Amino acid sequence: MTSWIFLRGLTRESRHWGDFVDVFERTVPDARVVTIDLPGNGPLHRLTSPADVRAMAEFCRQAAAGEGLAPPHNLLAMSLGAMVAVAWAQAHPDEVARCVLINTSVGRFSPFYRRLRPRNYLPLLKLALCDGSGRAWEEQILAMTSRLHVGSPDVLDAWVAIRESRPVTRGNALRQLWAAARYRPAAERPDAEMLILASRNDGLVHVDCSRTLALRWGGEFRVHPRAGHDIPLDDGAWVAAQVRDWVGSPDHADRA
Repeated sequence: MTSWIFLRGLTRESRHWGDFVDVFERTVPDARVVTIDLPGNGPLHRLTSPADVRAMAEFCRQAAAGEGLAPPHNLLAMSLGAMVAVAWAQAHPDEVARCVLINTSVGRFSPFYRRLRPRNYLPLLKLALCDGSGRAWEEQILAMTSRLHVGSPDVLDAWVAIRESRPVTRGNALRQLWAAARYRPAAERPDAEMLILASRNDGLVHVDCSRTLALRWGGEFRVHPRAGHDIPLDDGAWVAAQVRDWVGSPDHADRA
């Protein structure tokens, strides 16, 4: 079996992958998925989130060791989680074989107004600073991150239940947002093989952030024509198929 470590993004946890873990394991041959949560999210919601992406990466590598996972690792990560994957791969190049980066951005290569589209500034500020119902919060997050499941009662109900059982504090949400906003990786390309996935309809992060990253670092780049920011939610089968085809190609099939 080949282990894959999945990392989610801002204020999200392992349960937000939904059925994508099962889809991935059915689609990618011999895949075994291990989900790791960032501190401050999921079962770790009582911890203080680091305000630095590199500190998050160090936490995740310790968590992987605690799970008994031996490097080199295969990482699939989205948004803030993908920044963590990049930081991990740059700091410990011998520990990461592959990175699949989904709808992410880095400050070194993309301006702030593309890393977070201006239409989201006010809604995110209201979410971070104002009290409101958990349902209103999750409804806004779903509207910002999905295109194919906006208004879906099943998804919304599941996300509200997640929030009620493991709420992310306002302080942790702000620290995670601050960490993402100021992350600047080293200019040098990580040694890990990279597949960069993005969506043309991402309403949160401009697709050019992923395109620029692929151009600068030479990773393979593929675009979904309809999905929103959360491609694993909107079309998990597409993501899994891209990974299957990528790892099965002659240039990548021999990677650990």
